[in-house]
Amino acid sequence: MTDERQFTFEISLSVLNHLGRNLYRSFITVLGEAVSNSWDADADNVWIYIDRDKNCLVIKDDGDGMTADDFQDKFLKIGYTKRKYGETESAKGRPYIGRKGIGKLALLSCADKISIISKKENEEYIGGTIDNSGLNRAINEDLTPQEYPLGNWEKSIFEPYIEDHQKGTIVYFENIKDGIKNTVDYLKKSIALYFRFSLSDDSFNLFLNDEPITIECLDDLASKTQFIWLINDIQDPYIQRLKEKSPPLEEGKFAVEDNFTGFIATVEKPRNLSIISSDERVGIDLFVNGRVRERNILKQIPTSRIVENYLYGQIHFDGLDDSKDRFATAREGIVANDPKFESLLKKLQNTIINKIIEDWDKWRVKHRMDGDSENMRIKKRDRISKRLFDVVSEEYTTPPSGDGIISPDDTDYRERVENWVNELGEDAQFNFGSYAECFISENLVRKLIIENSNDISGVQDHIDDLKQKESRNKAAGNINIEIRQANIDISYLDMTRLAGLVDTRGQTNCLHNDSKQYKPIRDALMHTARLTEEAKLKLTSVYDNIKGRIRTLLSSGE
Repeated sequence: MTDERQFTFEISLSVLNHLGRNLYRSFITVLGEAVSNSWDADADNVWIYIDRDKNCLVIKDDGDGMTADDFQDKFLKIGYTKRKYGETESAKGRPYIGRKGIGKLALLSCADKISIISKKENEEYIGGTIDNSGLNRAINEDLTPQEYPLGNWEKSIFEPYIEDHQKGTIVYFENIKDGIKNTVDYLKKSIALYFRFSLSDDSFNLFLNDEPITIECLDDLASKTQFIWLINDIQDPYIQRLKEKSPPLEEGKFAVEDNFTGFIATVEKPRNLSIISSDERVGIDLFVNGRVRERNILKQIPTSRIVENYLYGQIHFDGLDDSKDRFATAREGIVANDPKFESLLKKLQNTIINKIIEDWDKWRVKHRMDGDSENMRIKKRDRISKRLFDVVSEEYTTPPSGDGIISPDDTDYRERVENWVNELGEDAQFNFGSYAECFISENLVRKLIIENSNDISGVQDHIDDLKQKESRNKAAGNINIEIRQANIDISYLDMTRLAGLVDTRGQTNCLHNDSKQYKPIRDALMHTARLTEEAKLKLTSVYDNIKGRIRTLLSSGE
């Protein structure tokens, strides 16, 4: 289609090339620039169309649209921004996302040819086409902007999109560089994640191939979310969705003396954060006026703790959009060493992240899952014992139906058994570790007796009694297999008899004395009894003595 007026860039073509055509690397960033323009133009709706077969992308909105003068003097004038003239929000009261006036260059970076048309209500379309191959030639030949007018736009490629289009702008990206690798599902999740203004403002709607982009696009992530911390008074539909899609969430809150809000959440497993693609993970992103400005800010305050692999969230800090330009030229980050941004990071680390590290470990352990093994609030032995108990418990807390359908009976079963299991947790943490201590210490003493060829004839009658008892029990159970790995006499003795064989010299600190106190509690432990607190303290104290003496015996060769 031919326009009566020819349009040209209002900037040196070589400067245009250096400034922006290769500045934008991320496809979602390019998409974001176009959607942000629609937001600033007070559009109610933005339609995004992806055609992987034709390798093309179309973005259409019903915003204010442009006149020919707007297109020439504002859109094609690189660096033009309404903020320069004191305007900070649209007629509808939306805070402008655009700032530098160079975001439109993103449109040149991802396709071989870009066609743009726009219209005011009750007016005709105006526009033009930018062919990157022709632009390359113009740059190489050092042509002036006036010597390289935009090409005419073709009505045929826009016909599917202009019917019933009363006003607004349509951008057609032809032959996407490197092809459209992202699936529609990927783009829906990305748009829902990174264009928060589209979800927090009911007057702004996004569609991908005519399907609405809603908070439900993030249900995969929501259903895998385990814990959440809210920062100040954040209002976000995703948080409500989390509470609907996830099991009852553990929730923490922070009241911070600053004007930022947000939430930080954790998933069940690190792989749950790879909901976009295998090589891109969801992180803690910084938003300004609803637009993501810094991806995964945790990279700038690394914790070196395991919880970092489970974290995602959003920090909203509109205070970064003030009279000072704090955003990098590529629009994909904050300028280095910005004091306001540095202050935000410091507050996040000292006030919020450090508390989350502690909460996460407590809540994971509470829910019988791996926590932070480097957190020393729980001794290493106790943590491992608790985790072993948790793993074994899962075999009992899973409903027996096994058909994948949770029935009311399954729910009752799970609730009842989980309550019982939870009652055992603290005792199991002690008993499992104590059993390991008994197992190791008694077998080490057996090894020492064998190595030293100690005389066991004095306890042979006791061994024979134990053997006969075992034979009777095996016969009653119709068991004909060997039970003990080392079927030797000494394997029948417990610490009381073992101690008498290796340490009977009458010292105050000897195994023989300690084993007398040790035996009744040890026997209760081996019979899976739940010990009293006094018994736990006594067993711990006595075992410390036994452990010390065994180490002495082993090191001295006695």
